[in-house]
Amino acid sequence: MTKKTGEHFDIAIVGGGPSGYAAAMRALDFGKRVVVIEKNHLGGAGAINGALSSKTWWALSREAATLRAGLERYGLPAYTPSMADVRIEVDRAMAERLDLMQAQMSALMQGGYGHLLSYRQGQARVLAPGRIELTSTEGPSLIVADNIILATGSRPRHLPGILVDETHILSSDGIEHLQEFPASLVIVGAGVIGCEYATIFSGFGRTRVFLIDKGERILPSEDANVVAEVEHNLEANDVHIHRNSRLVSMRVEDGGVRYELEFVDGERRSFLVEKALVAIGRVAATEGLWAEDVDIETGANGIVASSTATNVPGIYAVGDLTADIALVNVGELEGRHAVEQICGAQPDPLIYENISTIMFLHPEVAGVGINETRAAELGIPY
Repeated sequence: MTKKTGEHFDIAIVGGGPSGYAAAMRALDFGKRVVVIEKNHLGGAGAINGALSSKTWWALSREAATLRAGLERYGLPAYTPSMADVRIEVDRAMAERLDLMQAQMSALMQGGYGHLLSYRQGQARVLAPGRIELTSTEGPSLIVADNIILATGSRPRHLPGILVDETHILSSDGIEHLQEFPASLVIVGAGVIGCEYATIFSGFGRTRVFLIDKGERILPSEDANVVAEVEHNLEANDVHIHRNSRLVSMRVEDGGVRYELEFVDGERRSFLVEKALVAIGRVAATEGLWAEDVDIETGANGIVASSTATNVPGIYAVGDLTADIALVNVGELEGRHAVEQICGAQPDPLIYENISTIMFLHPEVAGVGINETRAAELGIPY
C-alpha cells in the first residue's frame, strides 16, 4: 500500500510516557514543530501499569492495613476492601492523571500551539534517520523529522523456560488486572518491584505471600539496617521469604502454580500457590522500533546513549529505553535534555550520581546519591 505523503516536523517523539511528554513540552518552549507518537495511551508506564498505578495500590494497601489493625485493637470485626473496590480507586487515579495530560495536550493544540504540536496514535518504526513509518487505523503514513527522540519505555523482563500467561503466572503488568485477591501468591524476585508488591498484597490481608530471594537478604543493594527493618515488617505481616533459594521450575498445575526451589544446602522443595508474579525487573521496549539497517547501538540494558544522543546522528533515546537509571524523574530530565541539545541550548551535563530515589515499602525508603552499601563497595569513607 502506498504511504501517505510525509508530514515534516522539527522533532518527532516516539512514545507518550513521562519522558516523551516532557520532551514535547520542552520543544514548545523553543518554538519547534513537534509530533508525539504513542501506540497505546498517552501517559505510558508512568500512569498505566507503572509508577502511578502501583503506588496507588500501595497507598490503598497501607490504609487497609491501618484500618485492620485499628479494628483488631478494639475487638471489632475485621474489614478488608474487595478487589473490585480497590480497582475502582486505582482506575480513578489513573483516569484523573490521563485526563489531565490529554486535556493539556488538547488545550495546547487547540490554543496558541496548534501550529506547533501534533499527536498521532499508532505504531512507529524508524526507517532511517529523519524518517518514521507510522501504522495506524488510517493505514500507513510517513513522518519526516529533522530529529527523532525515542521514548518507548520498558516492558517486564521474563525468565527463560517460564511462560507468563498473565492468568496464573503474571508480570508486573498483568498483576494489576486481577479480578480477585488470590489466596496465595509467590513473587519471583526480591528487588524493589518484588518487595513493593509483597508489601501491597500482604497489606490488604487477603493473600499469603511468598518471596523468593536468591541471597541471604532482600534488596541486596540497600543498607543492612534498612533491609532488616523492611524484612521484619514483611514477616510480621505474614510474608514468607525463601532465602538462599534458586527457582528450578514453575508451571501451571491444578488451576494453581507449582514451583520448585533449590536451597544452598542442596535441598529441593516444591510448593503450590494460586498465583505467581515474575518481578525481576524490566527491559527496554525496542522490539520493532527501527529497521534492520538503522544501526542503533544497544547493550544488555537498552540503547547506548551519551547524554541522550545515540550513535546515529539525529536520533536520541531517553527514559527507560536507555541503559542508565530507570526512574520517572530521570526520564523526564533526559527528555528535556535531549530537546535542549537539539536546539543548541548547551544544557548542563546529565549527572546520575546524586539521583533521588524512593521505594514504597513498609516503611518507605528514600535517599539521594549513593548509600552506605555502595560507598563501601567503592572504598569511600562514610
